[in-house]
Amino acid sequence: MIDAAPTGTARAPGYIGYHRSDRAVARLRRRYARERRFKTYGLVAVLIAMGMLAFILVDIVSKGYSAFVQTKVELEVFLDPAELDAGGDRAALMGANYQGLANEALYRLFPEATDRRERRALRDLLSPAAGYELREMVLDDPGLIGQTVAVALTLSDQVDQHHKGRTGSGLSDDQIAAYERLEEAGLVAARFNTAFFTSADSRDPEMAGIWGAVKGSFFTLLVTLAISFPIGIAAAVYLEEFAQRNRLTDFIEVNINNLAAVPSIVFGLLGLAVFIQTFGMPRSAPLVGGLVLALMTLPVIIIAARAALKAVPPSIREAALGMGASPLQTVLHHVLPLAMPGIMTGTIIGMARALGETAPLLMIGMVAFIVTPPSGFTDASTVLPVQIFIWADSPERAFVERTSAGIMVLLAFLIAMNGLAVWLRKRFERRW
Repeated sequence: MIDAAPTGTARAPGYIGYHRSDRAVARLRRRYARERRFKTYGLVAVLIAMGMLAFILVDIVSKGYSAFVQTKVELEVFLDPAELDAGGDRAALMGANYQGLANEALYRLFPEATDRRERRALRDLLSPAAGYELREMVLDDPGLIGQTVAVALTLSDQVDQHHKGRTGSGLSDDQIAAYERLEEAGLVAARFNTAFFTSADSRDPEMAGIWGAVKGSFFTLLVTLAISFPIGIAAAVYLEEFAQRNRLTDFIEVNINNLAAVPSIVFGLLGLAVFIQTFGMPRSAPLVGGLVLALMTLPVIIIAARAALKAVPPSIREAALGMGASPLQTVLHHVLPLAMPGIMTGTIIGMARALGETAPLLMIGMVAFIVTPPSGFTDASTVLPVQIFIWADSPERAFVERTSAGIMVLLAFLIAMNGLAVWLRKRFERRW
């Protein structure tokens, strides 16, 4: 506070100073009040954002955690040799009526159900997966043929939803009564849903899994990384270390920055027009999906790599050149290794963005219904975000929890990738 009269003026009786006048004090109070309000607004905005994020996460988890368990029933199944004895022929064993054997085991628990309507209601309690589970068990050990085995078989999605306490499961009164009898007998239990992680897509919710989509995402991201990483680093090194500053390089830099903000669906249209329609590459293939995502990821990697190269102090370059190293040796042996942690961080963030993309892959046909996991880069495939989109569009109620569970798995991958990027930055980044 200045407690003095302006220069050249005499201090008048009762003078309190220019900055201690009533008007100055009022201005200070208003300024401090505005600052407090601004801080309050910022805190409220952060709390609202965190509340919305928490609401979304709680909603997803509350709907999706139940997909990790599946309702099963313990049945005594007689593996009838008349149905399964194929003389060691594996092809005949694969084509046997295993679902019928599971149905017969269920009928024996309800001897009073003799007419077709009652038996059909019982059959509908079992999932088609029950037959496949019996088939895999027999194929693994054909010596079980002729024996009565206790096996836990998957129940239908309607029974699964009813067991999990969701109203409106679609079961009839007779089916609910049959389910309650099975539950009272201790034959119904919820077990960990391994099929969700080992199966591909299916029309039946209880048989649908994410393994096919995970493999498709893996192949797609592998192609993306193999193309975008070396090209992105090479472009960044050239633009930052060797390119002359002229209109051409300025034009290239501006367009790289613009491409980073282009909507992703534009890259999908580009891939559809160039890779599929012009070059005739297969639709729904990880190869094409990886090429499209590589085009989308390149600007992000180039920008991150240039920023990492620019952060290396000029003294490193000057010292290397002073010791007789060539410009190329200086970059490859000194500058690039020091910039690599930042480059890797930007690359992982770009790959995480590519993992979560849906729109460009829809344009090249990766929205197909795939029941067999891909085994190569040219096989028909889908990816995890598109699989979630497909399930979200399905009418069966059980697909709601599959959709939320798929989102949880995708978020886990994204959090892991971003966590790895943060760890790399903290672990290897140097402060100059």
